[in-house]
Amino acid sequence: MKKIYVSHSKDFDFINELYKPIRESALNGEYEFFLPHENDRPVNTQDIIKNSDTVLAEVSFSATGQGIELGWANVFGVPIICISKDGIKISGCLKYITDTFLTYSDTKELIERVSDFLKKN
Repeated sequence: MKKIYVSHSKDFDFINELYKPIRESALNGEYEFFLPHENDRPVNTQDIIKNSDTVLAEVSFSATGQGIELGWANVFGVPIICISKDGIKISGCLKYITDTFLTYSDTKELIERVSDFLKKN
């Protein structure tokens, strides 16, 4: 089963807009998702990213910690999928670490886009 690390900023309601949609979707049974703030225990995300098959990065909101995580993924050769809300201007620096960018309008479309991409790749 593919391991997917989910990276994001803390500056939005990631529990309801990202974690719950993933956990309640069919994707949750098809892939092993690591949601870094799902539990309150500290974890070594560098090791988790290094051992992941993919990093799914919600990049609608800039975050220093996420930038560090994406840098690690890039150095480790872990493919990165960037997702963002429609109409959001994302950091131009992201083009240096991935060429995979998906946009979505709501959580339903987020799951559909990610699911379609993962099935094709």
